[in-house]
Amino acid sequence: MSVVNYREYLTTGKPLKSLVKGKKKRAGRNSFGRITTRHQGGGHKQRLRDVDFLFDKKNIPAKVEHIEYDPHRSGFIARLVYKDGERRYMLAPQSLKVGDAILISENAPLTPGNRLPLKNIPIGTFVYNVEIHANGGAKLGRSAGNFAELVALDSGYAQLKLPSTEIRKVVDTAWASIGEVSNPSHHLVVLGKAGRSRHMGIRPTVRGSAMNPVDHPHGGGEGRSGRGHRRQRTMWGKPSGKGQKTRTPKKYSNPFIVSRRKVGKRKKSA
Repeated sequence: MSVVNYREYLTTGKPLKSLVKGKKKRAGRNSFGRITTRHQGGGHKQRLRDVDFLFDKKNIPAKVEHIEYDPHRSGFIARLVYKDGERRYMLAPQSLKVGDAILISENAPLTPGNRLPLKNIPIGTFVYNVEIHANGGAKLGRSAGNFAELVALDSGYAQLKLPSTEIRKVVDTAWASIGEVSNPSHHLVVLGKAGRSRHMGIRPTVRGSAMNPVDHPHGGGEGRSGRGHRRQRTMWGKPSGKGQKTRTPKKYSNPFIVSRRKVGKRKKSA
């Protein structure tokens, strides 16, 4: 069992009341009450921090007031105080400290946390909180320790190498933040016991091979049996994991993919 030593990074344990609200747990269910994401439910009560991913407050300097914990995400969040007195939360990059200046502007300096359009960022820069469409809000590179690398600018598009190793085109008028997401040691945490998973709202996962044939394609057989298929399958018979391609063939974003992500063992060696 291991934990992140939050005292090294966080500067306060209390969130700002005006930027916090309650949130009802969905337990993996959609608006019809049907489970669309398995293995979710229960968990400790959490309050939702209103994190700014739109960044519509441009050309107004801000200072970092606190680095805080957010139960809804793996990275830390920074509380900003803008020059006009407004306070907002943003996803904190690595190396950000209390008192650092933050600017969201087309001509902002290339320092961690500052935000500017992709066309104004030099090739080779690490970015996070990347928009897919201009002024559409940050969508890519938001998990702890993650970043996307800007590898090319061409014909109105920026080419980004994502954490999955996929290289994707994004319009160069979309905005991105400089740096890498905080809490890079998040992936090293070992939960250590089942109860800690339950506190996080993660319910048990049962192996398909331990089920009956009526419940899973891998189920059935006398004793401990193999799956009986050449390829690993999901509960619904679709290919999954182990180096298999699972992307939808007619996905809307296919024209923007320059290089598909590498999967399985090839990804580790890349």
